[in-house]
Amino acid sequence: MERWQTIIEPFRIKSVEPIRLTTVEERQAKLEAAGYNLFNLHADDVLIDLLTDSGTGAMSSEQWAGIQRGDESYAGSPSWFRFLEAVRDLFPFEHVIPTHQGRAAEKILFSVIGGPGKAIPNNTHFDTTRANVEFTGAEAVDLVIPEGLEPATIHPFKGNMDLDALDAFIAERGAENVPVVFVTITNNSGGGQPVSLENLRGVRAICDRYGLPLFLDACRFAENAWFIKEREAGYADVAVVEIVREMASLADGMTMSGKKDAIANIGGWLALNDARWAEACRNMLILTEGFPTYGGLAGRDLEAMAQGLREVVDPDYLRYRIRSTAYLGEALSEAGVPLVLPIGGHAVYLDAAALLPQIAPLEYPGQALACALYREGGIRGCEIGTVMFGRHPDGSEEAAPMELVRLAIPRRVYTQSHVDYVIEVIRWVAERAGELRGLRIEQQPATLRHFTARFAPL
Repeated sequence: MERWQTIIEPFRIKSVEPIRLTTVEERQAKLEAAGYNLFNLHADDVLIDLLTDSGTGAMSSEQWAGIQRGDESYAGSPSWFRFLEAVRDLFPFEHVIPTHQGRAAEKILFSVIGGPGKAIPNNTHFDTTRANVEFTGAEAVDLVIPEGLEPATIHPFKGNMDLDALDAFIAERGAENVPVVFVTITNNSGGGQPVSLENLRGVRAICDRYGLPLFLDACRFAENAWFIKEREAGYADVAVVEIVREMASLADGMTMSGKKDAIANIGGWLALNDARWAEACRNMLILTEGFPTYGGLAGRDLEAMAQGLREVVDPDYLRYRIRSTAYLGEALSEAGVPLVLPIGGHAVYLDAAALLPQIAPLEYPGQALACALYREGGIRGCEIGTVMFGRHPDGSEEAAPMELVRLAIPRRVYTQSHVDYVIEVIRWVAERAGELRGLRIEQQPATLRHFTARFAPL
C-alpha cells in the first residue's frame, strides 16, 4: 500500500451506531449545564468524541468471539491462562497481576513501594499516575528532555528521558529514596511522543549503576514500537513484536491499561519480576480488586485483551493507526494551527498557549479552546495543561509547562470523513481564536480536578 497516498482502514465496518446532530445553541446550553467541563457532558450530546482513546475503541469480530468464549470461573479460568500467555508472549515478566484498568495497577504498585520521603522519576507522569504517586505521600518528578517541552520543536523521540537529569536527580535524592524509575511509552502528557530504544538502554544503565528497577508505563507500547521501526537507526527491518520484546527486556516490570494498546473496553495489568513486591501487590489486589486470576475483571474481558494484544502488533493496523492520526495533524499544521510536532501516535495536541496568547495560563486557555471546539462543532477533546497539572498537593497553583488540547483518536471508530469534519471545525475556530476568553474555576475537588471541576466564563 506504500504506493498510494489514500489511507484505507484495514478492516470492514460490521456494526454502526447513530450520531445525534445538534445545533450551536443546543451545545452552548449543554456547556453551561456541564459547568464548562467536557467530562460532565452526556456522550449522546457529542458528535465526534476525542476525549480519550482509553477504552473507546471498536473491538474486532475475533474479540467479540472471545467475549462469547469467556469463562467466568472464580479461580484458574481458561480465559486467565489465555490472557497470561498473550501478555508473556510480548512482556515475559515472571509475575502478571490483572487489574480492572491501568490506574488500579498504579494504585497497587505505589501503595506498596511509595510513601513519604520517596520520589519517583518519569519522563512525564500522566494524571492518574501522578495522583497515585502523590496519594502515598511520595513525589512524582518529570524529567523529559528539554525538546519534549517545546511544542514546535522537531525531534524524533521527544518522549525521551533526560539521562543527565535522571542521573543527577538520583544522586541528589539518594538511591534509597527512589524505589523505581518509570518511563511512559508513548509519552502521553508530552504529546504522544515516543521513546527510543537507545534512550531506554541509557535509562537502564543508570538504573543498574544505582541498583534501581526500571518500569514501563506501557499503555501505548505498540505505537511506540512502530515509531522506533520508522525512526530509529537499525530497526527498519525488525518486526514490531521483536521491538516490543526488546523494550520489555530492558525493564523489570510494567503497568498497563488494556484500554489502550490491548484495544479493549476495560482491563489492565501489573507485571514485574520481583517476587517480594509481587506478593505484596497480590495481597493488595485481593483486598481491592479480586482473586489473582481475574483481578476485578470478567473472564470475557481477559479474552478481549488477549486477542487485542495479537491484533495491535499487526503492521497493517499500526501503519493505518499512525498515518490516520498524522492525516489530522498534518492538515491542521498546513492550515497554520499550532500543534505539538511531530504528530504523536494516538492523538493530535493543539498548542492552546500559542493559539490563544490573550488568555493567561491561570485563565485556562486549553479549557477555553476545548469548550470552543465543542460549542462550534460538537467535538469533545481534553485539556492537558494547567487545569490538569497546575495544582499541587498543598493546594497551590502554577502554570503547567505546556497548555495543550488533546484530540485522542479512538481505535477503529471514526472514518476519514469524520476526521475531515474535525479539520474543518478546528480551522474555523482557529481563524476566530482572538475572540475567545478564559475561564475561572467555581468548584473543584482536592485531586484530579479536571474530571469534575466546574468553570464559568470570565
